[in-house]
Amino acid sequence: MAKKVGFVTMGETEAKRGKIPEIGVGMLGYAFMGKAHSNACKKMPYIFWPPPAIPKLITIAGRAEARVAEAAQRYGYKSYSTDWHSMMDDARIELFDNAGPNNMHEEPCVAAAQAGKHILCEKPLARNAAEAKKMLEAVKKAGVKHMCGFNYRFAPAVRLAKELIDKGAIGQLYHFRAQYLQEWIVDPEFPLIWRLDEKVAGSGALGDFSHIIDLARFLVGEPKSVSALTKTFIKERPLPDKPDKRGKVTVDDAFEAIVEYENGAVGTLEGSRFCPGRKNYEYFEVNGAKGSIFWNLEKLDELDVYFDEERYMETKGFHKISATESYHPFYDKWWPQGHLLGWENTFVNQLHHFIDAIVNDKEVAPYGATFEDGYRAAVICDAILKSASLGKRMEIKY
Repeated sequence: MAKKVGFVTMGETEAKRGKIPEIGVGMLGYAFMGKAHSNACKKMPYIFWPPPAIPKLITIAGRAEARVAEAAQRYGYKSYSTDWHSMMDDARIELFDNAGPNNMHEEPCVAAAQAGKHILCEKPLARNAAEAKKMLEAVKKAGVKHMCGFNYRFAPAVRLAKELIDKGAIGQLYHFRAQYLQEWIVDPEFPLIWRLDEKVAGSGALGDFSHIIDLARFLVGEPKSVSALTKTFIKERPLPDKPDKRGKVTVDDAFEAIVEYENGAVGTLEGSRFCPGRKNYEYFEVNGAKGSIFWNLEKLDELDVYFDEERYMETKGFHKISATESYHPFYDKWWPQGHLLGWENTFVNQLHHFIDAIVNDKEVAPYGATFEDGYRAAVICDAILKSASLGKRMEIKY
């Protein structure tokens, strides 16, 4: 049973009269993800009208006082703090949103669970499976709602792919292949930021691009084994505060993995931040006995599909679906057909799903990623790293 929140759900008629409840939000992190999550908090209520509750931005926390103070003013939080502990005893905060660096996931989330707060934590859930397991145990013990921020589950075309696969439209699954490619650290003079430090990040491209690991589980099912390699191309980089000195890169720049799934499917996963020309290129392709599905994040409202029943048609082959009709996932709340959604809107869809689960005591799974999903992704990441280190195939064991 989830923790009762301090409000009741209003019906649609009451909502239209202005009696929509609020849910207090405490945010950890003010940079990239803090901006994306705060934007979702502000946008969700008027897109998903009437909302299950309106996020009330209470406190945002971060280490650098000047920057977190600016973020509070920019995003509209009532206050800011340089100590996340201060949010744990604040009864106004019912939803703790952790958008901080990976090394700041475990301790604050465990504390939030013990304080009875519902938790949304960015991916990867933790630096490794051991930390993720502690987080999972904490939210289970506390009975709070929990979500790991695998937001691409909330792209309309991805959800449509899930629905097609689940109803057997492409038949028995044979292959799942996915890539996540970026270019932003190709320059050897790019500084040694926290994402390149194992103590802070846990891993490099692997954890950063664990979206494709989650999508593999979401769409195909549980992996049985992995065989992998990782590579660090630039071994040392300039220190951010001392550019004349260099420090060691302690994470992977790229990874490659061959995966066997419990249902008999096979596939590959690849991630790299060393691909000139690739900005945020993520794709997956699923091949089955009766067809195939292809999706590209950089064209996230489109789904390429092929159904084997069309093989005798003059137009056989892949064809493109614009997943923007009102009957496609999420679009009944957004714009008329053909008016596209963007990357930031996946966070809006995700937040609505989570707050609806909190307020109306619904399950976050299977469409939302829970801490269980975050933990399982961490187990797979660990297995990939171990396979690469030992040069052998690793069984996946949760």
